[in-house]
Amino acid sequence: MESDAYDDLDRALVHALQLDGRAPFSRLAEVLGVSDQTVARRYTRLRTTGALRVLGLTDPAAVGDVVWMVRVRCLPDAALPVAEALARRPDTSWVHVLSDGTEVAASTRAATGQDSDALLLRKLPRTPRVVGVSAHCVLHEYYGGEQGLVNKSEALTAEQIARLRTPAPDRSKGPRGPVGAGDRKLLDVLAGDGRAPLAELAAATGWSQSTVRRRLADLRADGTLYFDVDYSHRLFSQGVTTAIWLSVLPSELAATGQTLANHPEVAFACATTGTKNLLATVVCADVPALYTYLTTRIAELTSVRDMETSPILRRVKGPGRCCRLPPGCPGTPPERPPYQR
Repeated sequence: MESDAYDDLDRALVHALQLDGRAPFSRLAEVLGVSDQTVARRYTRLRTTGALRVLGLTDPAAVGDVVWMVRVRCLPDAALPVAEALARRPDTSWVHVLSDGTEVAASTRAATGQDSDALLLRKLPRTPRVVGVSAHCVLHEYYGGEQGLVNKSEALTAEQIARLRTPAPDRSKGPRGPVGAGDRKLLDVLAGDGRAPLAELAAATGWSQSTVRRRLADLRADGTLYFDVDYSHRLFSQGVTTAIWLSVLPSELAATGQTLANHPEVAFACATTGTKNLLATVVCADVPALYTYLTTRIAELTSVRDMETSPILRRVKGPGRCCRLPPGCPGTPPERPPYQR
């Protein structure tokens, strides 16, 4: 679907689901000022065309996982096969082929240092036609996760946002550690469809629907579970996505990271290990808009000592463990019909 096939109601619905991915259609309709049937129809159209997915994901910090940003240098004909192999792993997300076609970037997470070693230090360097691997531990996330880029879209009014925003999770007790077997079954279903019906979640876990409902509430309340939307950038006329690696003075790292987080173009920002200690994913309407961003907002950051930009040539995997793409990306598989809600 082209960008002009979407309207303000579609964008408002995406924003609303970013705020509360499991909000009932009746609640969404009330806030958006339309009928339940209209919301259901719009959601079904967006989901069946692959323009929108709601995902239930786990916060790495809440379960004690370590996140790594991996950069893999390949021979020119190997980047896509390597990216596809990484995308098939359940521990990866956001797998991209970068602009020169010889580098793959991915996010991976592991519960232990041994797990990290298996992927980063042993398996990838032995892959044929891989000529170099660098791994950078994510030290702090300034923007991302449940704070999606759509939150900066102004598709909803402040009053609508206040009505839909869920209570902030209580993370005062620190990481929960690995989740139990029952919770894992629940989370596995939600990772593919954050709006999976209670009946399906109950069937997957063997729990009653009331138990499922209670566990969902508990996992959201302590920050283990959050909901994210994976949507086509055509919905918001976002045409160019670029990874930017910055080298920032350590004394200015926190302040610079927070400044980046506040930029309307920034979808993700984190502090990492390595010579480039600040990573941002920037989404702009087109190449001139990217140039303007780099020569204004980035140029104003006096703490930046060095910068590397890499436009994303191809997205092979988005958020979560499932390897599925929004429309417009090469290799997009067919979307299964949505569940009736």
